[in-house]
Formats: sequence, structure tokens, C-alpha cells
Amino acid sequence: MGKRILLTSVFGPFGVDDAWGRKENIMELFHNQVTKAQGMASLRVHHRSFGLDFLAANVESPVQVLDFPSRREFIRTLKREPFDIVGISFIVPNFVKAREMARLVRSLQPGAEIILGGHGAAIEGVEQLIPCDHVVKGEGIRWLRQHLGEDPDRPFVHPSIPSSDHKRVFGIPYEGKGGLLVPGVGCVNGCRFCATSHFFGKEYTSFFETGAELFWNACRIAKDLGTDDLFIMDENFFKQEARARELLALMEYHQRPLRFGLFSSAEAIESFGVENMVRLGVDFVWLGAESRRETYAKNQGRDLPALVRRLRDHGILVLASGILFLEDHTPENIQDDIDFMIELEADMTQFMMFTAMPVTALYQDLKARGLLDFDLPYEEWHGQHELNWRHPHFSSAEAQRVLGDAFRQEYDRNSSSILRLAQTALRGIVTLEEPARTDPWLAIRRDQIRAYALRFRLLMPTLRCFAHNPLERRRVAELGQAFQTVLGPMPLGSRVLSMGALALAGIQTLRTALFGDMSQPSMRLTRYRWPKEGSGLGAWLGKAVASPRKAPAGVPGS
Repeated sequence: MGKRILLTSVFGPFGVDDAWGRKENIMELFHNQVTKAQGMASLRVHHRSFGLDFLAANVESPVQVLDFPSRREFIRTLKREPFDIVGISFIVPNFVKAREMARLVRSLQPGAEIILGGHGAAIEGVEQLIPCDHVVKGEGIRWLRQHLGEDPDRPFVHPSIPSSDHKRVFGIPYEGKGGLLVPGVGCVNGCRFCATSHFFGKEYTSFFETGAELFWNACRIAKDLGTDDLFIMDENFFKQEARARELLALMEYHQRPLRFGLFSSAEAIESFGVENMVRLGVDFVWLGAESRRETYAKNQGRDLPALVRRLRDHGILVLASGILFLEDHTPENIQDDIDFMIELEADMTQFMMFTAMPVTALYQDLKARGLLDFDLPYEEWHGQHELNWRHPHFSSAEAQRVLGDAFRQEYDRNSSSILRLAQTALRGIVTLEEPARTDPWLAIRRDQIRAYALRFRLLMPTLRCFAHNPLERRRVAELGQAFQTVLGPMPLGSRVLSMGALALAGIQTLRTALFGDMSQPSMRLTRYRWPKEGSGLGAWLGKAVASPRKAPAGVPGS
């Protein structure tokens, strides 16, 4: 049977000022650091602590995965049944929560091993700060297998899990279920501020070496979840270009038009090609633009505004990420980088404070220069409220004001992201219309983008009603005319649905006025190979996870 394991994220609630956290640390990626100034138009999405499921799927022991429990539910779980191992995954701002959970384990199950993981494990001296038996830094599957006495080199098992939950805009549910595909972890670019790259040693650990392995697992996950939409959680997917090209070849050979969102860098995108991204089915890309003043190797010599424009012209939604409060930013020049990010005209824009996270080269540099602010509690180390180092030109209060103003400027000048998403979909249809006449594969891609556009069109009355300023009202009117030109008149059924969407937005407005706009992720308990109570060891709970499939002989790229 093996050791009984509990793998857990930290407890909620999130985004509130209490003994365990801060109101600025919202457990919603977009609403926290991308569309946060856009009010009702902000994208609201919850993302799972998916690393826990990957660990659970890749060991032989029985495992319970507890994601986003309340503190009370975590205590109840510890009292309900014994565990041999309790693994706690956390990020740096949730340090206090992880410490409290370790204390509770020591109190309620003193015989259980405590293992710490996640980016919080990179905190210097965490072994002395949080009661624990082991700290895992970097990729954890191999470590856990070895710790349990299992074969660390046996094939990687990819679980079939959704990438996100509870997707809303204006209080209206949007999009369907999307799956998660993780080809590997880490990034060789090693940008000095990047916690992910440094956490994995500035190396890339591949879970799937070939495009064939990736293709068959993507097909399996899509079938298991009933979706063709997968988010590729890989720090720089096109950096492994040969694997991506093999994946594309197999998709076209088998006529399996999956759709992907992903992360990649400018130099990797240009090498793979925007047209190939369209053929692959990429409909969303997260792009690190960072700064006009401090260019990294991935961006040097590249025309980022032109690249963003080309991506959007081909129907690919772009999230551009930027950094504020670099060492040479001053009150006089920081607006230049704010303008740089806004003028990219991406669908979405992230502004992050230049934050030195443990293990990064930036952290080591600022520490050596005596600039890190170790008096600032770890709860504030999230890049959206306080600077965790002593900036020569900005106090924390000044930085908060500038950061908030950057988000407001972006919203004022570029309008809501949901409006831009609709514009990008229409631009993609127009661009692909002619080549789709002679290329059946591109016709499929055009039709996928058209399906997106039809859903965005349902929001037109809502966009008109909630237009942010006169500029957005004009853009909404122009968008409505463009929809009419490209897609023709809206059918009666769609008009009814669009009125229903507006009604939901009105209800959400009232709910927000009465109760605020905070949204907490739901608790999730998943059992892997867990014995049923009162049954023998042969009775297991949890879904079976298929082994990776191989491409059949003779298939291109096999």
C-alpha cells in the first residue's frame, strides 16, 4: 500500500487582512496583477495548485490532494485519519500560512513527516523557520519517488486536470473547460529576476522529449476532459522548437486541431513563426516584454510592437508583462516604460514591481549590496503593493501610487481587455479568410477563431452599458459595426443570449455593491489510490491515469 500521503496548498481565505495574509495578495492571477483596474470588466479566474496532482499521479502510494482548504477544513482532515507524510506547497507571500499548517501537523499528527515544497521552499533558512523534516527545491517528482523508495526513472504520468475554474467577466461565465498540459519545467534564459528559471537551476527539465509523446498525451487529456482547449504550462514552450514542430506535424497528419494557450519569449516566437503558431492552434500567448530601458537577450533587436500587432492580426491573444521600479527608474523616467507597455497595445498588460525573490540572481545581488528589506514581512513579497528592497528613488508609498496609476492609464488608453480580445478575434478572421480558401487546415483554424468571436459578440450590450470612458464607447460602437461587417446580422437567439448576459452583469453589479468583489477559490479534495473505508487494499478511489502513448510506426515524427 505504501505510505499514506497528504499533499496540500495553504489555507484560505485569500486577499484579506488577517493574521495569515494581506488583502493585496489575491488568489486570482488576472484580477491581482493584469486586469485589476478594470472593475467589472476584470477577468476573474481561479487556477489550481496543479503541482500537487502531478506529484500524486507519479507515485505508487495512496495520496490525498487538498487544494485551497479553510484552516478549519485542514484541521478536520488531520483529525479524520492518520498520514505518514504531509506535504505543504506554498509561495513566499504565504509563508505564515505554511508555518501555521506545519505547527498544526506537529500538534495533531506528531508522527507524520512534513515536507515543504513550492517557490516558498526557496526562502533562505526555511528549514529553521518552519518545523519540517525535508525541503524540496526544484522539480519534486523524482525527489518524492526516491524518498518513497520507488524507481525515480520510470515513465512520467501526466494527470488529466483542468487548467482553471470559475471563469467570469462582468459576472458572466465564459469559455468552457480547458485542460492543462505540462511538457516540462524551468527555463534556460535565466533572466535575473525570474524565480521560475532560478528555482529550477536555470535549466529545462523535460517531461516529454518528443512531439509524439506530447501529441498523444494532449489527445488523451483532451478526450478525458471533453475539450480541445489546453493550456501549456511551460515557461518558454517554443524554446524546444523541434518538439513543437513535431507536435504540429502530427496534429496535421491526424487532423486533430487542438487549441493552446502558452508562455513564450519573443526570440522563440520569431524562430517558430507566427504563421506556424496559427497552424498549431495557439490562441493565447504570454509574452515577457519587461522594459524598454532594460532589454534581456530574449528581446534584444526585436520590434515588440510589431510582433504584438502581428500576433493579434492572426487572432492570437497577447498578454504582455512589464516590470516597474528597476534600479535606474526615477520619477522622471518611469513613465517611459509605462508608455512602452501601453503602446504595445496587447490584449492584456501585466505590471509587476521589480521584486527580488529568494534564489534569483537579483536577490543575491541586492542582498550583497545590503538593499533587501528583511524587515518587510514575507506576506508582502508579491510585487503588487510593497517594494521588498530599498529603491534609491521611490519609497513604498510612492511605488504603490505609481503602480496603481500605471494600471489606470493602461485601462484609460487601451480600454477593457475583454473589448481587445473581441477585436483580436475579428482581426484573425479577416487575416485568415483568404488563405483559408485554399488551405483546409487554416479553414479549421479560422472557424475556431470565429467561434470565439461569436461568443465575444454576445457581450456587446454589456460592453456598451459598462463602457469605461468616451474612448471605449466609441471603440465599442466601431466593434459592433465590425461584427456586422465580418459576421453578418446577429441571429435572434444570440440577441436573446446577449440580453441575458447583460442581466447577469446587472446582478453582479448589485452583488458587488452589497458584498464586495472578492472571490475565493473553492476547496478541492482529490484521492489517488486511496483505500475505501472498510474495504480491502484492493479497493481504490480516484481516477486512473493512463500511461503515455507512443506514436504508431510510420507516422511523421514518430
